[in-house]
Amino acid sequence: MKRFNVWLATKVTDGVATMWCAYIFAGIALISLPKALQSGDSIVIVSWIAQTFLQLVLLSIIMVGQKVQSKSVEDTINETHTASLAEFELAKEARKDAHVELEQLHKISQDMHKLMKEVEAKLAR
Repeated sequence: MKRFNVWLATKVTDGVATMWCAYIFAGIALISLPKALQSGDSIVIVSWIAQTFLQLVLLSIIMVGQKVQSKSVEDTINETHTASLAEFELAKEARKDAHVELEQLHKISQDMHKLMKEVEAKLAR
């Protein structure tokens, strides 16, 4: 049952979060506009605007906007992740290079110590 509920909620959300749905909702809301205007009652007209038109139409428009913003955030996250991975690879390469250089310096240091001992031995004679 849980999978069905998730599937249904996803389908409804995907359908409502479109501009086509906003246009359909606007059309549905406009059907009752003439009766609201004919009433001449300002409360009925304001209620039609607030409860019928705005709620129906803005629901879809806001969902479309959220989807666009979410996509933008997702793109930024993916770009940041890709850049972070590239920087991590550069850091790993730099660490590898530093390790090689350290080994070379260690070898040079050993050679210098060896030469210094040889010079000391020659001077001691």
